[in-house]
Amino acid sequence: MAIDHAKEPLYTADEALARLKAGNLRFINGEARFPTVQKEVLADLAKGQQPYVTILGCSDSRVPPELVFDAGFGELFVIRVAGNVLGPSILGTLQYAGLHLRTPLFVVLGHEGCGAVQAAIASRFDGTRQASRIEILLEQIIPALDALDPDAAPDELLRAGVEANVRRTMRELLETPEARARLAEGHMRLIGAVYELDSGRVRFLD
Repeated sequence: MAIDHAKEPLYTADEALARLKAGNLRFINGEARFPTVQKEVLADLAKGQQPYVTILGCSDSRVPPELVFDAGFGELFVIRVAGNVLGPSILGTLQYAGLHLRTPLFVVLGHEGCGAVQAAIASRFDGTRQASRIEILLEQIIPALDALDPDAAPDELLRAGVEANVRRTMRELLETPEARARLAEGHMRLIGAVYELDSGRVRFLD
């Protein structure tokens, strides 16, 4: 990860978000632009990176951000972990993106049918237990489920849990000193989103 303090972002947060939305639309419509990568592009990127957005997404193999947003090499700085949760290593990577890459837009990307959220729901409401390290992961999700209705239909409960988990991660990020400082400067925007597995559409949250 090359560090270059001199470069300013190529796009504003709003422009970065517009690029994501346009890329997702191309993806949905079967009009993706990047089936191959020119050697000249790779050679240029070897000199350094300047992504326009940092994405914290789930590790689920069905949700690759570069494809979902029809983005090329060097455009997205992607962090993937089951359940799109935070932890020391994740926070360190996000801090790097904010301080050194200076990406103007940060996206927490969840997805419908998330297995990690489903397991957290089973743990929270049914007392189901998982392997020890998975339990540690679920501890990061379970607090987001407190306001959910356990009597809701399973599909609706999972859908609400996915969104609640995205919003909790966003709140935790907004509590970090770095995020508060950059937001106060007007140089950063944080937004949540949920990917729909059946349609390929990304739904950006208010």
